Amino acid sequence: MNDQNLTPQTDAKESVTASPLRCFTGAVISGVMGFAAYSLMIAIATNFASKPIHSINPLVVKISSAVRTLVVGVVALGSGIFGIVAIGLLALGVQLLVQQLTKQKSSEN
Repeated sequence: MNDQNLTPQTDAKESVTASPLRCFTGAVISGVMGFAAYSLMIAIATNFASKPIHSINPLVVKISSAVRTLVVGVVALGSGIFGIVAIGLLALGVQLLVQQLTKQKSSEN
């Protein structure tokens, strides 16, 4: 095989360390995205509630009800995941901040 067209692989692996600032920034971004997903979920659910299904066919009613539930559920799942990530990043930032402060106090003694 011809290896001339392959891109060379570099062995330079940059290790990105977590810092409290990075954690708090990520928590804010994730919290905003979670709030946006929550607002979207409320808007979708309100829209679905204000427009009932107009059909006498029971199969159509069941399928459309299932699809509506699925749509609201997926958006709620996304909102919950972003919220949990925001809480986790906030807790990690506090933990790193406490570790840095205790390390500074122990090095001063």
